[in-house]
Amino acid sequence: MSEAGVNKELKFRRRIVVLVFIGAAVTLTWRVITLQLHESEFLQGHGDARYLRVDQIHANRGMIVDRNDEPLALSTPTVSAWIKPSKFILERTRWPELGRILNMTVDHLETLVLPRMDRKFVYLKRHLTPDEGNAIRALRLGGVHFQGEYRRYYPAAEVASHVIGFTNVDDRGQEGIELSFDAALNGEPGLRRVIKDRLGRIVEDVERLQPNRPGQTVRLSIDQRVQYAAYRALKNAVHAERARAGSLVIVDTLTGEIIALVNQPSFNPNNRTELKGEHYRNRAVTDLFEPGSTIKPFTIAAALESGAYAAQSTINTAPGFFKVGRHTVRDARNYGVLDIAGIIEKSSNVGASKIALSMEPQVLWETFSAVGLGALTQVSLPGETYGRLTGFSNWREIEHATLAFGYGLSVTTAQLARAYTALANDGLLQPLSIVRTETSGPKIRVMSSATARAVREMLEIAVAKGTGKHAQVPGYTVAGKTGTVHKSTVSGYAEDRYLSLFAGMIPARSPRLVAVILVDEPQSGEHFGGLVAAPIFATVMTEATRILNIPPDKVIDTDPKPVWFARHEVSLGAAGEIQ
Repeated sequence: MSEAGVNKELKFRRRIVVLVFIGAAVTLTWRVITLQLHESEFLQGHGDARYLRVDQIHANRGMIVDRNDEPLALSTPTVSAWIKPSKFILERTRWPELGRILNMTVDHLETLVLPRMDRKFVYLKRHLTPDEGNAIRALRLGGVHFQGEYRRYYPAAEVASHVIGFTNVDDRGQEGIELSFDAALNGEPGLRRVIKDRLGRIVEDVERLQPNRPGQTVRLSIDQRVQYAAYRALKNAVHAERARAGSLVIVDTLTGEIIALVNQPSFNPNNRTELKGEHYRNRAVTDLFEPGSTIKPFTIAAALESGAYAAQSTINTAPGFFKVGRHTVRDARNYGVLDIAGIIEKSSNVGASKIALSMEPQVLWETFSAVGLGALTQVSLPGETYGRLTGFSNWREIEHATLAFGYGLSVTTAQLARAYTALANDGLLQPLSIVRTETSGPKIRVMSSATARAVREMLEIAVAKGTGKHAQVPGYTVAGKTGTVHKSTVSGYAEDRYLSLFAGMIPARSPRLVAVILVDEPQSGEHFGGLVAAPIFATVMTEATRILNIPPDKVIDTDPKPVWFARHEVSLGAAGEIQ
């Protein structure tokens, strides 16, 4: 081919290449224009579907505080670890290192991962400690990711655990106030639109769709200082008496607010790895017991209200026992002729049962029912039980007699405390409250003020000279009643298993606080309520009256040491533990 022919061929080829490039450019330009003008929304939607997500905004759980705004429960930020099994399995050789950090065996990790290989999200461990989180991050394991969460923290620990309760790992209430006020505490999460990368990490916060609403703060009636004093005294007493359990409730008579509520055994809600149901059960509102002699003041109140008896009326309790059908009611000894106050002071079963049997059953039942025995206290704590007070039409004669001194009916510690507030409030009964309130609840008159004052004076004598003398508090008048109850078993009443009780109020002349103490099965050698439960009242109220600035109303005794401490020679450390 000539040189001219070669040049012509090259020019033709160049034209072809240029036309191809121009055609490609035109095609690409047209495609760009088409995508931009006609398909942009479609493509944007697909891109957003892959990377744009609607994410929840966490709503902080509300705080629980005491009446003085001291925190009892709050949420603190923490980190949880999760895995993508398909990638985490590739790090199998390094699982032993991870197991040592989390205290998990390789077998446990296999059980966690292998059955869930088709999932994209599996929790490795919730609520890591800072050390655990830092150590896991340092391993740089594939398929391991982290997310921020919140963990509930309880500053008072076991001191207020039965009142506060606890939450589960998802921060939902399980017991106590955490459960009963869960909806208010939990708040409402918000919504936001975010862009996430292919690993699920948020790279951009696009917009807020719905604001979050943090949980409300719940302010309780509990005074943390009095709560601690009650917890310490009850724990030390239960330990020293080698008792099975115990409970203590303190109520403000002016408002019906519960100032302290403690139980033994207790638990630490910050560490529930070995938690047992018997430990977190709130015995003060769930456990029923026969109140024994602590019910006698209401038997006397029924008698005075009936008009058949006056404070000066006398009962012959000789010879110290009383036949009711084929049953026998007994006193500790022969007290002879007693006036009404003497029956309370000596705690005479014979005197109480004779008074009860002289009245129609309905009279006794109406008084017991009016003060709330066998009824809910209306306190906002889960698991509260009604108690048991059977209808009077079904009473046999022996039941009529034994009800007068507290056998044949069942109450809780909180119910008994509420009943005693009627005596403290000159015959007015009100609901109990675990939430801080500025005013008292609705009050119902259940007995005349004259009857309530008369019974209160008898209870003051019982503490000053009778079975409750170890409940005395230096500088204050105290009114109260002891109780010692044989425990009921499937085969009848046990001869060697007791409940030791004391119910009282301070100051006696113008009561501000009512308290009920129960010690279940003391085994140190003493079991009488006057020797086991009454001294706990003295110990706690010595502190409570000082903390709450309740003024004294009598001359201070020269030896203020409660007999319980003298008897057991207990030494208290800074934290209130037995040394």
